[in-house]
Amino acid sequence: MKKALLWFVKQWSERPLFSTGLALLAMIIIQTAALGTNYASFGEWLSAFCVNWINVLRNNANVGIVALGMTFVIISGGIDLAVGSTLAMAGALFLLMVDGSGHGWMAAAGLSGWWIFIGAFFCTILCGALLGGLNGVLVANGGIPPFIVTLGTMKCFRSVTQYFMQGRTPTVPKEFLAFSSLQFGSTMLMPIIYWLLAAVLLHILYRKTVFGSHVIAVGSNEKAAKLTGINVRSVKRWVYILSGMLVAFASIIQVCRIGSMDYSNAGAGYEMDAIAAVIVGGTRMSGGRGSILGTVLGVLIIGVMNNLLNLMGVPPFLREAFKGVIVIVAVLLQKKEATS
Repeated sequence: MKKALLWFVKQWSERPLFSTGLALLAMIIIQTAALGTNYASFGEWLSAFCVNWINVLRNNANVGIVALGMTFVIISGGIDLAVGSTLAMAGALFLLMVDGSGHGWMAAAGLSGWWIFIGAFFCTILCGALLGGLNGVLVANGGIPPFIVTLGTMKCFRSVTQYFMQGRTPTVPKEFLAFSSLQFGSTMLMPIIYWLLAAVLLHILYRKTVFGSHVIAVGSNEKAAKLTGINVRSVKRWVYILSGMLVAFASIIQVCRIGSMDYSNAGAGYEMDAIAAVIVGGTRMSGGRGSILGTVLGVLIIGVMNNLLNLMGVPPFLREAFKGVIVIVAVLLQKKEATS
């Protein structure tokens, strides 16, 4: 019994995925209990359980994609507070390009059919890369702390978007809504599929490429990374570019799911949700350690917690407080581990 307890404590303290996985399992058990047992049959309960889980996954897929990019940024020792505003600006650009009212930029350029969507897709991803690249240049070459840079661009991106979109209400043509809303049976799974595919690709990028090892090295010890010949500035620029591209991809998914965008609120709070998921998933806030799988589990923990609070009837305003407490506890545990 004592050996088992010692093993458990060791795994909990040394393996972030172990502790994150157990925390998620505990929340799933509580969530399952919160669903209740007032069902006519087991099949009816199972159907309600599956529908509830699909809703949790779909509602958190966009934040999950943003959190994947945030993982690289935080592992490198940075932070990106501008993800929500980047999403709003990229989404606005996509809408202007595909506008179904006949005034879309891609149609004006002579494109038609799905070529409009393809052209708008790549231009929007490029926009995300440029916005992320701006953050990266200011951080890497300007020597400005990431918090200050992204706090400033967070305000700039959304303000500029709202200014230029005044009086404009572009919408997505119905045929393009299938990008996010294509149903399998009666279930909309596309956002979930995109999130999981992105997670697999970024896991490979992080674990199997030189770039991934360089990101870890820069976050662990920037001076040592320079001495080993790593181009630290280039790594920092690229992690922000990657983050911007993923945010732009998330904006396309969101716009194609809803059909339009509220520029003042689109992406609002995404920075908090993404950072919370990354930290809860075991990524060290000071950089140098983390995992894509941990971030996926962190997103699920935040999503299950929101769903659980909703099932329990907790007011929406208090749910953010629970999220904040989880982040504080996660950082405190990391600090305790670092000093032990």
